[in-house]
Amino acid sequence: MTERIVLAYSGGLDTSVAIGWISEATGAEVIAVAVDVGQGGEDLETIRQRALDCGAVEAYVADARDEFAEQYCMPTLKANGLYMDAYPLVSAISRPVIVRHLVAAARQFGASTVAHGCTGKGNDQVRFEVGIQTLGPDLKCIAPVRDLALTRDKAIEYAERHELPIVTTKKNPFSIDQNVWGRAVETGFLEDIWNGPTKDVYDYSDDPAFPPAPDVVTVTFEQGVPTALDGRSLSALQIIEEMNRRAGAQGIGRIDIVEDRLVGIKSREIYEAPGAMALMTAHRELENVTLEREQARFKKTVDQRWTEIVYDGQWFSPLKKNLDTFVDETQKYVSGDIRMEMHGGRATVQGRRSDTGLYDYSLATYDEGDAFDQSSARGFIDIFGLSSKVATERDERVAGDMDSLADVAQLSNES
Repeated sequence: MTERIVLAYSGGLDTSVAIGWISEATGAEVIAVAVDVGQGGEDLETIRQRALDCGAVEAYVADARDEFAEQYCMPTLKANGLYMDAYPLVSAISRPVIVRHLVAAARQFGASTVAHGCTGKGNDQVRFEVGIQTLGPDLKCIAPVRDLALTRDKAIEYAERHELPIVTTKKNPFSIDQNVWGRAVETGFLEDIWNGPTKDVYDYSDDPAFPPAPDVVTVTFEQGVPTALDGRSLSALQIIEEMNRRAGAQGIGRIDIVEDRLVGIKSREIYEAPGAMALMTAHRELENVTLEREQARFKKTVDQRWTEIVYDGQWFSPLKKNLDTFVDETQKYVSGDIRMEMHGGRATVQGRRSDTGLYDYSLATYDEGDAFDQSSARGFIDIFGLSSKVATERDERVAGDMDSLADVAQLSNES
């Protein structure tokens, strides 16, 4: 029986060429797998037909937009997932959903190997292969660009020689990965970190220096997940898409960062995530209203570790599942409304309300109706500062003893 290899297929030049390239190099039949996570562009049927025209024996296509929004973007929002306090894990969270469909296709079509188009110096090779070996421990992995020396020049030459139905003359100066959660841009002149990004780098957002009129939006959350905008109930996907449009029009969510890659190098990245960043601003503020103080402090530590694990390609790991349990428990009361003004590159919270919040007006007010017992403050302060007071007394006592010893030594020397 001829071996079968499942290929993560985008419909672009490199993966279209990889179908025949892999077949010639290995003698295996290739099944192309295309997964829609909201990246836009061509429809799935067009991509499916191109895969078949390029030599795939089967083409598996999946509309995973709702799955991605609900099962990957929303957990990221609940964990306030920002790598290096800036990057909202745009590519990192799309890889595990693609991996799920690659492994499912491998089972369906009897493939023994999964192929992807990653290079040997990026994060995605790790995310794909760790995910594949976790969900399909019996499956092998190959990467044509990394393992079979498939360069872009070779890809163009191969496509023209075999008259593949794919454009080979246009060369985008950037490497771009995008989905409904955001857009990642790298390479080209951006690799010189002194160069600022030009306007052609951006697509999801308009220039924040020339914004339209302010846009005020009310985001409704239920247990940490947005469920409505301005009182209209929407799906997770619809909310992200609408916030991408509205926040993007205001230039929100542009990120320029020198990032620590998993493989040990630093990389300059440009990200656009207008919807994700605006929603994260709203979610964090609602947590400020609803989470108990020590719970909120510890959650910041959990959020950071959760983010690092996901960035490092460990979406399916035991620790990630454990941290998910903690995060989900903290979101039990994260329900309510956040009103934000979006304008000129910023999302600014203007109003908050929650039936499950911990803000108590009668305790917070300085006006009539104050329910806070101020007489208890003195005793609280005495106890709260007691350990520091005792330590200071110790320091002064020891310092005094040392000064006395120094005086004795000086008198002894003088005599």
